Parts: sequence; structure tokens; C-alpha cells
Amino acid sequence: MEPLTLTVLGGAIKSPPLSFKARVRVGELLRRIQSGDNIGMPHSRPMPSIGERVHELRVRDPDANANWRVIYRVDADFLLVLDVFPKKTPKTPKQVIERCQSRMRLYDAGSRPS
Repeated sequence: MEPLTLTVLGGAIKSPPLSFKARVRVGELLRRIQSGDNIGMPHSRPMPSIGERVHELRVRDPDANANWRVIYRVDADFLLVLDVFPKKTPKTPKQVIERCQSRMRLYDAGSRPS
């Protein structure tokens, strides 16, 4: 099986704001997902409130005393990163959900990468 192409539609996985360790951990988990691994809790959980095949990658960043979330969707050929944000409350902010849904609509409407 060919690895999925990683496409970032929103957010950034870079240091800063993520610490070096957190950025490396996010990269490791995304590579596993690209290779077809099905990652579950505690690292990833489904996000049906955002859409089908959408998940939340959960990464603790002890160096920055933060919890990072990477919202992603797995398509047949692409792994889409919809957003990256620090999680500060138990509930995903409404604006994050709406931003991810908007990015998926634009992508699905034909603004796919070449």
C-alpha cells in the first residue's frame, strides 16, 4: 500500500509554538497514520461532530505545559490536516469545529491539491 499524501489545510506543526519533542511526536503519529496504522486512544479519537473520517490527534507537550490537538481526516489518497491548536478546555471550541468543517467543504468542492 502506498502511503497517504499529507496535506495541511490549516494550522502549522512547527516549533514554536510546539516544543521540539511535541513536534517530533506529532510527526511520528502522522507517519503511522499515513502508513495505514489505525491509532486509537489515548493518541487519537474520532470527531463525528466535525465530520466522517475526522479524528483528533492528542499530544501532551510537557515542555510547553500544553495539550496540542491536530484535527485530521483520512481519505483514500490523502491525510488532511484540518487544524492544529492548543487544547485548553475539555470541549473542542465551536470556532475550531466550524473552521474544520469549512476547510473540508472547500476541499471537497474541488480545491484539492495537485
